[in-house]
Amino acid sequence: MEPRLPNPLQKFIHRILMMRLVSAFLAVSLHHVDFLMLKISRGRHTITEIVGLPILLLTTLGARTGRSRTNPLVSLYDGNKIALIGSNFGSRRNPGWYYNLLANPRCIVRFNGRVAEYIARLAQGGEREKYWQLALAYYRGYERYKSRAAPHRVIPVMVLEPVAELGE
Repeated sequence: MEPRLPNPLQKFIHRILMMRLVSAFLAVSLHHVDFLMLKISRGRHTITEIVGLPILLLTTLGARTGRSRTNPLVSLYDGNKIALIGSNFGSRRNPGWYYNLLANPRCIVRFNGRVAEYIARLAQGGEREKYWQLALAYYRGYERYKSRAAPHRVIPVMVLEPVAELGE
């Protein structure tokens, strides 16, 4: 089941979420709140999805440590592919999971009670633009994040392609 685009109320909430101070707070706290909500709901719900943004759990291997790392991330679905936007809330640096996927492209995705293995790659050119526009359809805040990011930083878009369905 692919997620639906946000409704008008959710879009109004998005305008609040993309404010600089709010997004700065969310950058350091939202993943903790989402993890808590996932634990309480037995992996079914996050706070972020309430505002119309589809969330998955991405498990990667650390680029430097080789340790397993799990992050709740906004996800964009395109058939059996998933796109991830490495905005990091408009931070000057790319998120850690991006570097993890560059170093170790195999990853595990948990979404809607399903678990599957994927291979990640960096989207380029027209494909990147396609997914960037899809991201903006879900959340206009990405455009603000782009303007806040360091001048040299291009917000990366990672594409995940399925390898195998896994049992939990």
